Amino acid sequence: MKTLTVALGERTYPIYIGSDLLNQAGLLSQHIQGDSVCIVTNTTVSPLYLEQLMSILSTDFKCESVVLPDGEEHKSLDVLNQVFDKLLTSRFSRQVTLIALGGGVIGDMTGFAAACYQRGVPFIQVPTTLLAQVDSSVGGKTAVNHALGKNMIGAFYQPQCVLADTDTLMTLDDRQLSSGLAEVIKYGLINDIDFFEWLEEHIEALVARDPFVLAEAIERSCQDKANIVAGDEREQGVRAILNLGHTFGHAIETGMGYGEIIHGEAVAIGMVMAADLSMRHGWLAESDVVRAKKLLLAAGLPIDTPEGMTSEMFMKLMSVDKKVQSGVIRLVLLKQLGQAFISDDYESTMLAQTLAHFEHG
Repeated sequence: MKTLTVALGERTYPIYIGSDLLNQAGLLSQHIQGDSVCIVTNTTVSPLYLEQLMSILSTDFKCESVVLPDGEEHKSLDVLNQVFDKLLTSRFSRQVTLIALGGGVIGDMTGFAAACYQRGVPFIQVPTTLLAQVDSSVGGKTAVNHALGKNMIGAFYQPQCVLADTDTLMTLDDRQLSSGLAEVIKYGLINDIDFFEWLEEHIEALVARDPFVLAEAIERSCQDKANIVAGDEREQGVRAILNLGHTFGHAIETGMGYGEIIHGEAVAIGMVMAADLSMRHGWLAESDVVRAKKLLLAAGLPIDTPEGMTSEMFMKLMSVDKKVQSGVIRLVLLKQLGQAFISDDYESTMLAQTLAHFEHG
């Protein structure tokens, strides 16, 4: 087992990464505050791991669960109310700790529920997808979607710990594994060229689910994110580079309908679009764009926009992104592989060229 630390003063917490961690009750119980636990999971994950986790915790804590429908299309206020209904009908007090057992949608919704219930109760992240283990479970971003924009209703709220059991990745379907690899590749692109080159060498082993290579990729991704979050918890500055590809990607997710293009796929396409725009400005070499595309393709990810995404749709949806400031869309772009920066000083004509190049109306 590896233990990393997200250093945030009094909100500092550990990330545990390793095999068979779900069977180690002490890892979780030491972070449970109070006398009761409510596990939030979904219809896909509950048959796999819910009974196991309930049996481990129920000897020491009052333990109940709520099972939500699976999918990004269910990441809404209406579905979130099912969590509050369970907490209230079961008469959970502030002595409850919520546990998010699932992927990024469950993690985001459970964290937001914890931030809101009785004005804040503790929660723990137990991510079961690669995307959640390397990205969404770390850093305290919690939210639900709105019809007009992804993750527009939420809060910064840190977990007590993150427990990433790598064994859970063996039950992922190939599409979800590739989706997680998009976020792994992102870390190499934004600030870790050594990691990017390591990924180029090991991408076949990652796709084949080599457990040792996966564990190293998760550790390096979490360490990169933990370092960035520690310096900018509430995304006032450098943390925004973690959004490489996300402004374009969120527009695709919203425009196509939540769940049609899953998050990592949309981010992969968005990163290619950001690389294209960076190349048009002369910041990124064409050969670097080719390298990025090759790695994403090797990870089983799309690199082109889906049918139906027009330039007009992109501009409309990007204009309500959280990173818009004073009416200007701020984008994360690349000066070179491994060096991202945040810009509102790009040429609007070149953005229009990129959107036209990727348009599939």
